[in-house]
Amino acid sequence: MEAAVGAEAAPASDAAVLLDPISVISRTGETENESMASVSVVDEEEIARKMATTPLGLFNDVPGVSIQADAKRTNSSINIRGLQDFGRVQVIVDGARQNFQRSGHGTQSVFWVDPLLLKQAEVIRGPVANTYGSGAIGGVVMFETKDARDFLREWETYALAVTGQYESNGSGWTTSAVGAYRINDRIDVLGNVVWRDYGAYEDGAGDTVRNSDFDILSGMLKTSIRPTENSEVKLGWIGTDDDWSEQSGNSDLDLQQNTFTGRYHVTDEEKSWLDLHLNTSLNMARLEQTYRANVSQFNPSTGRPVTIPAGSKTNYDLDTYGIDVWNTSRFATGIAEHELTYGGDWLRDEVDTSSPIGGSDFYTPSGTRETWGAYVQEKVDIGWFEAIGALRYDSYELEGTNTKSSGDRVSPRLTLGLSPFSGEAFGGLQVYGTYAEGYRSPSTSETLISGLHPAGVVFPFLPNPDLQPEVGKTWEIGVNYKRDGLFRADDRLRLKAAYYRNNVEDFIDGQTLSPFDPTSGCPLRADLFATGSYAPICYQYQNFAKAKLWGWEFEGTYDAGWVFGGANVSFTEGYRVADGVREDITTLPSSKFGGHLGFRLLDERLSFGGEVEHYVAPDAATFAKDYTLVNAFAQYDVNENFSASFRAENLFDVRYANPLNATTTSVVYEPGMSVKLAATLRFGG
Repeated sequence: MEAAVGAEAAPASDAAVLLDPISVISRTGETENESMASVSVVDEEEIARKMATTPLGLFNDVPGVSIQADAKRTNSSINIRGLQDFGRVQVIVDGARQNFQRSGHGTQSVFWVDPLLLKQAEVIRGPVANTYGSGAIGGVVMFETKDARDFLREWETYALAVTGQYESNGSGWTTSAVGAYRINDRIDVLGNVVWRDYGAYEDGAGDTVRNSDFDILSGMLKTSIRPTENSEVKLGWIGTDDDWSEQSGNSDLDLQQNTFTGRYHVTDEEKSWLDLHLNTSLNMARLEQTYRANVSQFNPSTGRPVTIPAGSKTNYDLDTYGIDVWNTSRFATGIAEHELTYGGDWLRDEVDTSSPIGGSDFYTPSGTRETWGAYVQEKVDIGWFEAIGALRYDSYELEGTNTKSSGDRVSPRLTLGLSPFSGEAFGGLQVYGTYAEGYRSPSTSETLISGLHPAGVVFPFLPNPDLQPEVGKTWEIGVNYKRDGLFRADDRLRLKAAYYRNNVEDFIDGQTLSPFDPTSGCPLRADLFATGSYAPICYQYQNFAKAKLWGWEFEGTYDAGWVFGGANVSFTEGYRVADGVREDITTLPSSKFGGHLGFRLLDERLSFGGEVEHYVAPDAATFAKDYTLVNAFAQYDVNENFSASFRAENLFDVRYANPLNATTTSVVYEPGMSVKLAATLRFGG
C-alpha cells in the first residue's frame, strides 16, 4: 500500500515511534495513552495492514466501536457504546462534519470516506469531547487525510505511487494513484484518486448477498502553505462518486459528495499564549435514487395506491457549513502548569429533498438547523496530579414548513488524574476519573417527519416540534499505563482500560401511538379505511425514555521491533426505561474480545501475523449469534519502491451477522472468506 511504502523513509530504529501518534482529538498535543479519556488511534501502519475496502474494516479491534453498513457497504454508520444515528456520534473528516441522514429502514446517519485517502483515524468515546461541537453524546470519530509531507521523503521534490488490489469475495478490483510535489520549502501539494469496482459478495454459507455490489470513484487534493515558520494553511477538497443498489433491487443509488476545507494554524514558542486554530468547511452531499421499474406505493398525502414510473428520481441533498476556532494558552503559576483552551463553533445544515410523489419531503423533510456554541477548558498539571475542567454552552434553532424549535444548555466536564508512583516499573501508571455531560439537539427528520407510510400498510407520521434535546451524563474511571524498555531497550508497552456509565435523559426514538388513546395526539383517520390498507396507529419521535448504558473497555499494544501485538476487549450493556417499563436498546452492539500478533523479519521489510476477534451478541439480538473471526496478513517491501501485501479475512468461512444489521424481520449476513492481494509501485526524485 502507499502508506507502507511511504513509511520506508524512517529508519528501522524509529519504527516503534508509530505506537505513539499525536492525538488530533486532544487538541493539546497529547498521545492517546497520555489522554485522560477513552481515545484510540488507528495510524497509517494499521490502515495499511488492515487493507480496508471501506471504513467497515478500520475499527474491528477498537473497543466500544461498531459499524452498521447493511448490504450497502459504502454506507457506514458508526456506533459507539450503543449510541448511533442523528448526530449522537460525530464524524469529522479534515475538520468537516459529516451529517448526512436519510430516513428509512437500516442505516440512517451515514458517511463516505475511502480508507486509502487516510493518514489516521481517531476515536474518543463518550461526551468528553465537548470541544467538538454539539451532539456527541456517544463520541467523536475523526479522520485525517494524507499530507504531502506524509508521503514525500525528506530528500524528494516529487513522488508517485500506484496501487492495484484484488479481493476474491465479490471479485473486487481497486486501483489507486497518489502523487505529491514540493513546490518549495513552504508550499507542497498532494493528490490522490481511488477507483473500486466490486461485485456482490457471498456469506459464509456460500449464498450471494443481493445488491451488495458497488463501485466508487474517490479523490482528494490538498495543499499546505506555510507563510511563516510558525503558521500553516491547509486547503483541501475531497470528492466521491458512489453507485450501489438498494437491497430490494428496485432502485439504483448515486452519491456525489464534495467537501471543501480551509484550515489555519499559528503558534509561537516565544508566545505561550498563542496556539490558534481556525477551521472552515463546506460539505455538499447529493444522493439520487432512480427507480429501475414501476414501483407501487401509497400517496403520502392521501394514502391511495400510486405507481412511481421506472426512471423516476428521488433526491436527497444536504449542505453543511461549518466554522470552528479555538486557541490554547499555556502558562505557569508556581508549581502548576496550565493549558487554557477556549473557542467556539457554528454549524448549519440545509436539507432539500424531493420525489415524484413528494414522499421524501415528508419522510426525510426539507429544513434547516443551526447549532452554535462556545467553550472553555482548563488543564492543570501539578506533577503527580492533573485536572481538566470544562464548560460548554450549546444553542440550536431548527426550522421547517410551519415548524420551528430551539433550545440551549451549559454542559460541564471534570476530570481528575493521579500518577502516584515514580520509578521504572510504575512511573507510567495513571488513574483518572471523569464526569461529563453532552447535549444533542433533535434533527430535522426527528422533528419534521410527516405524511403517510409509503408501503405495506398506511398510517400517519406525526411531526413533533416539542422534542427536547437529549442530554448524556457519563461517569468514567480509567487507567493508562506506558513503559519503555520492558524486555529490551527499544520495546514499548501501552495499556488503556476504562469503566463507564452513560445515562441519557430525554432519549428520542420513534413511538407507535394509538388513536383510541385520547391522550396520544394520534387522530383516527376514517378517510383511510377506504384504502383497504389502513393500520389505525401513528408514528412519532418522542422523548419517551431514559437510556442507561454501561460497560468496560481495554486495549493494549506491545512493540519490540521484530515482534508486535495487541489486545482489545469491550463489553457494552444497557436498556431504556419508559413509563417505568424496562425495554431493550436495539442499537446495542456485540461485545468483543480479540487481539493480533505479528513479526517483522529481513530488517523489518517483511511483516506477517494473524488476528482473532470473538463477538458476543447482545441478549436482545434475534438472529445474530456469537461468532469468532480469524484473519491473516503479510506485507513485503521488496525495496524502497515496491511493496506487496496479502490479507485473508474470515479464514474459516464463518456465517455471521452483525446484530445492528439483524432485526426481527430481516438479517444481513456478512462476507465469508476473502483473500486480498495488493502491490504498490512507487518512484520519486
